[in-house]
Amino acid sequence: MKKILFVFLMLFNFVLLYANPKPDKKVVYKEIDGFKLSLHFFFPENHKNTDKVPSIVFFHGGGWKGGGVAHFYNQSAYFASRGIVAISVEYRVEKPHGTTPKECVKDGKSAMRFVKKNASQYGIDPNRIIAGGGSAGGHVAAATATVKGFNEVGEDTSVSCVPKALVLFNPVADNSKEGYGYNRVKEYWKDFSPAHNLSKDVPPTLIMLGTKDTAFKPHLAEQFKQKMEELGNRCDLILYKDQVHAFFNASNRDMHFLTLKDADVFLTSLGYLKGKPTIDQFRAFLFPNEILSKTNK
Repeated sequence: MKKILFVFLMLFNFVLLYANPKPDKKVVYKEIDGFKLSLHFFFPENHKNTDKVPSIVFFHGGGWKGGGVAHFYNQSAYFASRGIVAISVEYRVEKPHGTTPKECVKDGKSAMRFVKKNASQYGIDPNRIIAGGGSAGGHVAAATATVKGFNEVGEDTSVSCVPKALVLFNPVADNSKEGYGYNRVKEYWKDFSPAHNLSKDVPPTLIMLGTKDTAFKPHLAEQFKQKMEELGNRCDLILYKDQVHAFFNASNRDMHFLTLKDADVFLTSLGYLKGKPTIDQFRAFLFPNEILSKTNK
């Protein structure tokens, strides 16, 4: 009985910390047009500013129109638990800020430069910064590594915004007529589309995509992978059978945690994480009711 009570209390205490993950720190990285944009930091346990660990910077989805910074709190909390600094980025989108897709990329680049320039203040290795994101946020992450323009006026572009790796959850990475958002970006789509701005300098990339995705069709993802490999770059493409766009969200729990595990394996292969994924433990802590329901069956 005492053992059962102890386990329950351990789970309860962890749930208080992670059931609704909250950032450890919020830092304004950019002020523009009356808006203050923040980075939401998740630090590893016992992390110190004198540490020098990798960081992963996440950009939420929302079609460049909406979405919210909390979208990647679960992923951020998980990777912080794995020993790296995770950051979820607030960036301008159409509905609250009255902006265009261009500003999404500008803010994405600003965020990456801020993290690199100020890495020593947050215990981050400036040479091991990863970018990730989902849907339109996946586009923003990919754009920081591929597109050459869309820099904020007056920003110090000598500070690189290019990450060392990309972790992309169904990114809308092709903006041609056959891809996503063409009618909104048609005046500048060729310069804006990551799939059309690949070079030998693009870092190792992981793309996770449902086979029934219509925003970034699987055959376009296959073309992306082929172009990357022709350039000598690594591009891992994982296709998830019968999954549609946004399949990785928490509402689809099995896929939510499977994509986290696959991202973990990818980053471990690059040396940014050590040891085996701890997905099962993290899921149990995040959703203890699943354990209780299984126990009661």
